[in-house]
Amino acid sequence: MMMNEEQLRSLSPQDLAGIGADKVAYVKPIVVDGKKAYAIHGADGTPLTVAGSLEVAYAVIRQNDLEPMAAH
Repeated sequence: MMMNEEQLRSLSPQDLAGIGADKVAYVKPIVVDGKKAYAIHGADGTPLTVAGSLEVAYAVIRQNDLEPMAAH
């Protein structure tokens, strides 16, 4: 079953875990000390790290052989 972008964005951490926790990480914009940053979480919701830019967050995810997904 193919999912569109809207459907993928609405998946819960539990849903993501069910489709491949070892293959997916998601990025969520956050604010740290008044500055925009990006939290990286495993598909099961486990916090992994924080990056200073979206580009760095995606690079870190890909360097760890995971597929990045945006979370809102």
